[in-house]
Parts: sequence; structure tokens; C-alpha cells
Amino acid sequence: MSWLSLPQIKWFVPFPLLLAIAPVIWLFFRKTWRELDDEAFAYRRALHDRGEIDYRPLAALTLAALILTLHEYYGTWSFYHESIEPWLTARNKAHPGGLINIEAYNETYLRLWWAATRIGGYLLPFAVWKLMFRRDSLLDFGLRPTGFREHAWIYALCVAVMIPLMLIVKRQPDFGSYYPMYKLAGRSWFDFVLWETIYIAQFLGLEMFFRGWWIRATRVFGIGAIWSMVVPYCMIHYGKPYLEACAACVAGVILGSLSMKTRSIYAGFLVHGTVAILMDILSLDARGGLPVLLAPWSGRRIHFLYWHAVIWAAWTLALLVIALKAWHVWRARAAPPPPVQPQGATL
Repeated sequence: MSWLSLPQIKWFVPFPLLLAIAPVIWLFFRKTWRELDDEAFAYRRALHDRGEIDYRPLAALTLAALILTLHEYYGTWSFYHESIEPWLTARNKAHPGGLINIEAYNETYLRLWWAATRIGGYLLPFAVWKLMFRRDSLLDFGLRPTGFREHAWIYALCVAVMIPLMLIVKRQPDFGSYYPMYKLAGRSWFDFVLWETIYIAQFLGLEMFFRGWWIRATRVFGIGAIWSMVVPYCMIHYGKPYLEACAACVAGVILGSLSMKTRSIYAGFLVHGTVAILMDILSLDARGGLPVLLAPWSGRRIHFLYWHAVIWAAWTLALLVIALKAWHVWRARAAPPPPVQPQGATL
């Protein structure tokens, strides 16, 4: 697969794949999209009849633009190195041997700052929305667990498809060098667990922001609410591997459509989190950098010999969920129809 890393080939790869998968996505979600447009049309007509304007999209898109701008300018490594790192360095010099150890944990502090700014920004709309729209329930922004179990097979299908794809791309130079984003994740178990914890917490905030709050605050757009979210969602992947940024367009549409179909963001979060953790494991494994040391300050070693089993177990579990869904569908279709009750019959 080394040919895939050639720039003259790589730039073109997403286009035939997008053309191939687009009809499948349309067939799967066309009913959901139609329902969204019908609901939006009825909603807009009711607003028109009452002589009212829905200010939610205006407020949501303005707030989203401000949050994403703050992320770009104040939640990145450049701001950290210019403003946060000097303060930490000064504290470290003033209190040597204290809680701050800039030499050993500078990148750890950087990633903690990155996660804190991301999570804080993603959750900000939930903190201020009730101030602007008092009658709205925050639970309606995809935070209800309703529909999770019924549609779990769809998310299992996403995981079942993504794992083989990750096995293909894990040795691509850009993926291998980019993941994990925290370059010391393999230094110790402490680093690995800390990173994956804040990484997953960031994904929960991301799903709440993009697939929960955004597309429901702009539901007056109908199907356009999903695509209005996909554009900035793709753009936050700039700087990541090219193929991943392109895949974010598809992932945004699928996860956004599933969120509207199920009215919940939780299963999508589990897919996002599962894929992220497995990608980190695969990247560390490809360069022999999986954690062994218990902690940077400890000499104790813990050798985990079942990393590959974790990946295959996740894939097997996803396939099992899909198989159970297929079995239930088959049983429902094979069952005889209920007897027709004669007219006038009484029980």
C-alpha cells in the first residue's frame, strides 16, 4: 500500500470513494432526511402564520463561529507556548521539586490545556442557551438515551467497517506520525490512560456540540442543518492526515443523520471514541511504542500481551451486534402474520 502515500495519487483517492458511498448513504437516510425537511417546513409555516422569526439559527451559528475561533487562536500549541508555558516554567523554577515539572510533563500540560479549551468551548452553548431560549430543554439536544438500544446495530456496523480500514491505513506515514496526538502516550501506562481519558472526554463534548446542539438548534434548515454542521466539522480536521480530513465529510453526514434518526448522540460518541482509541493503539503498535512502564516516576513494568486481542474483540462484538439484529429481522419476517379478527367478533 506504499503507492497510497504518493501525493499524485493520494489527492484523488477520496473522490471515487465518495461517489461510491454517496448512493448508499442516500438510500439509508433518505427517509430520515425527508422527515427532517417535512418537520422544518411545518415549523417554518407555523412561524410564518404567527408572524414570528426563529432566532435560534442566528444565535447558534454566531456562537459556534466565536467558539471555533477561540479554539483556533487560544486552544492551540502556539498560544500554549507563548502564554502558558512561560508561566509554568516560572513556577517550576520558583518551586523546584513541586507539583509542576516542566521538563518531564511539558507536553502533558499542553494536551491538558488543549482538552480543557476544547471541552469548555463545546459545552459553552449548553451553559448559556437557557438564558436566550428559556422554553428549550437541553435534553432535546441529543442528550436523551432514547433509541440507543434500538439503533445500536447501525453504530456497530460503523465500527465493523472502520476497523479493517484502520488496519489498512495504520502504516501510512502521516497516520503513524500523527497518532497518538500526545506523543508521550506510550511512555507509561499513566500517560496512556491520562491521554485516552481526556481524549474521550473531548469527543463527548464534540458530539454534544456538533451532533447534538448544532443540528437541533438549526433544525429550521431541515436537511441543511446536517450539512451546515459538516463543513466546520471537516475544517477542524485540517492539519490531520489528508485522508482523515476527507473522511470527516462522510463521518459528519453519517453521524449527524444517525443522531437525528435516533434523537441521541451517545452511540455516535461510542463509535467515535472506540475508533480513536483503537487508532492510537494501532499507531503505537506499528512503531513498537505501546506502554510498559507503570509511570514515568516508577520503575515498575506491566507487560500487556493482548493488544491485538482487544482490537479483534471490538470487531467481533460489533459483528455480533449486527448478527443479532439480522436474526431478529429474520425472525420477524418468518413469523406468521397475526390472525385477522372477523368483523363484529367479540372477545
